[in-house]
Amino acid sequence: MTRTLHPPLTPPRQLTSALREHGLAVLDAAAMRELLPASPTELDALRPSWGDLPPDNYLRDGGHYRRRRHSCFIVDEAAVRLVAHRAHWQPLEYNALHGGLERWFEPIEARLIEAPAWTALLRLLVAQASALKGAQPWFVEAHQFRIDTTDGIGRPTPEGAHRDGVDFVAVTLIDRVGIKGGETRVFEADGPAGQRFTMVEPWTTLLLDDARVIHESTPIQPLAADGGGYRDTLVITLRAGAFQGPPGMA
Repeated sequence: MTRTLHPPLTPPRQLTSALREHGLAVLDAAAMRELLPASPTELDALRPSWGDLPPDNYLRDGGHYRRRRHSCFIVDEAAVRLVAHRAHWQPLEYNALHGGLERWFEPIEARLIEAPAWTALLRLLVAQASALKGAQPWFVEAHQFRIDTTDGIGRPTPEGAHRDGVDFVAVTLIDRVGIKGGETRVFEADGPAGQRFTMVEPWTTLLLDDARVIHESTPIQPLAADGGGYRDTLVITLRAGAFQGPPGMA
C-alpha cells in the first residue's frame, strides 16, 4: 500500500514570505476560503464544469487520458480582461514532448469565466505575483484538466518534471475520484531540495515561482481493477510582458 504524504501547508499570513524564501507554497481549502472573497458554495459551483471537457487531441504519447479547456486573460489590479482565443504554445526548452506546437483547445465556458469566484481567484493570484515580481499587467493562461484512467493509467504531466516558462504557476485540485497516485513533486531548479506530497482535498492549491522550481505529478491508476477514475485540476500561469508564442508572433 502506497503511503500518502500530506502537503506542507502554508498559513495564509505567511504566503508571500514562503514564496520568497522557498519558491513554493501550499494552501488548503480553508486557507483559500480565507483569502478569497467567495463562499464555499460559490467555489463548489465551479466544479461541475470539469465534467464537460473535450478530449486533448494533441497527446504525442498516443494516450487518450486527458481532457482540457484553455483560455487567456490580461489581468492587472483594476481589471480582468478575457482576450481573443489563442493557441497554447511552449518552446521545446520547457516542454520536450509538446513544445513548438500550436495547440488549439476549446475555450473555457462563459458560465465559469463569468462567475464572481473565478474573477476573485485570478485577482488573488495576480496580487501574489505582483508581491513577488512587482505590480504590472499579467498575461494569464488558464487550463482546466481532467486526467482519467481510460488507458489504465493517466499521466498528469506526460512531459515529466518541468518549468512552464512563465513567472508564476498555480495548480488547484478540483477533485480526485477512484484513483491512486497523482503525487505532486517539486524540486529546486538549481539545488538538491525538494518536496513530495499528494493533494487530496478539493481546492488545495500549490503556488510556484516558476523561475526557481521544477514540478511534476506522478501517473494515476484506478483503485478498482474494473473501475475508472479521474483527477481534475485547474492550472493557471502568469507571465510578465506577453503571452508565450512562436518566435515573431505577438
